[in-house]
Amino acid sequence: MKRHAITPAQALALSLTAALAIVALKWGAWWTTGSVGFLSDALHSLVNVAGAGFAWLMVLFARRPPSAAYPFGYGKAEYFSAAFEGGLIAAAAAGILFAVGERIAHPHVLAPLGTGTGLSVLAACLNLAVARVLIRVGRAHHSLATEGDGRHLMADVWITAGVILGVGAAGLTGWLWLDIAAALLVAVNLIRVGWLLVSRSLAGLLDAAWPGEDIERMQVRLRALESQGASFGPLRTRRSGAWRFATVELRVSPGCTVERADAIAKSAEREASEEGAALLVRIVPADA
Repeated sequence: MKRHAITPAQALALSLTAALAIVALKWGAWWTTGSVGFLSDALHSLVNVAGAGFAWLMVLFARRPPSAAYPFGYGKAEYFSAAFEGGLIAAAAAGILFAVGERIAHPHVLAPLGTGTGLSVLAACLNLAVARVLIRVGRAHHSLATEGDGRHLMADVWITAGVILGVGAAGLTGWLWLDIAAALLVAVNLIRVGWLLVSRSLAGLLDAAWPGEDIERMQVRLRALESQGASFGPLRTRRSGAWRFATVELRVSPGCTVERADAIAKSAEREASEEGAALLVRIVPADA
């Protein structure tokens, strides 16, 4: 199976480095304008720093080879990363809602927006570049932590765009409620993204099956190995982070020799290995 040149650990290290720079830019945007919208965006980016750091550690841990204590590997550690980031997102959303309440109770005119807006635009461009790398690497390596962090950053790009529009409109019109609306937009989207991350984490911990297209592709490869008197049953699959496992029955008739059945089973395991999965073939009588 084709692999991306960058590993998940390297991609997440890039994300963590970029997140630190982005936090500085967004806090600068808030500091120079006093906008609660820019403040909410900066709080969101703090979540990105913590999330990227934890995801990086979990990916390194998940890539450890299987051991006697954990013969199926440590891949599920990545799901803890997604759940952790979902919790951080919920905390950030609560902080933003608190800041919105404070601004409603104590409104004030925004400072000039030029410098702050420029810093925010620069942060969004950096986020976009890193997010595309993370999503591409996460898909290539079947890394939920990496892809999840990339999708979070991609959502952050759209959030920042919405905040810039809202804060800019507030500055041009003097309607301070637009600044507050931009902050609320961030909070609502954070809750949505957090729920999606936690849902995907739970699905992984509960041994969700492979995506439908991956199962179909593997079944096609198995059917190509079948011969008279030997056929494969339904494929059962599960995921453990980047590790993928499957089991299948090879149903053989009395006319199929042990040697022939064993050769088909080994070929099937090689086919699965080329798909980045570990396949266990159970040879059973056709009438079992």
